[in-house]
Amino acid sequence: MSEVITKAVAALNEKMGGAGFDGTAKFVIDGEGGIIIDADGARASEDDADVTLSASTETFQAILEGEQNPTAAFMTGKLKVDGDMGLAMKLAGVLS
Repeated sequence: MSEVITKAVAALNEKMGGAGFDGTAKFVIDGEGGIIIDADGARASEDDADVTLSASTETFQAILEGEQNPTAAFMTGKLKVDGDMGLAMKLAGVLS
């Protein structure tokens, strides 16, 4: 597992404050791997999910650090969403 994924999993779990997520979402970070977020929190995984969000390492880190709004990233093509758009919007709320 890459260092980027390891740090991202820790940051996501901290952001969620130990709460799970109602549904299954997957982040795919270009060239690094995947992260699943579900009722158990965040973990490194390539499992299938209800919604998949794909972004570059830079975009993903900016979203995690609060420097990039997830909705704005989607609207400008920096973040791609495949699957349940409603779930993606709920996830954006969790990450903000």
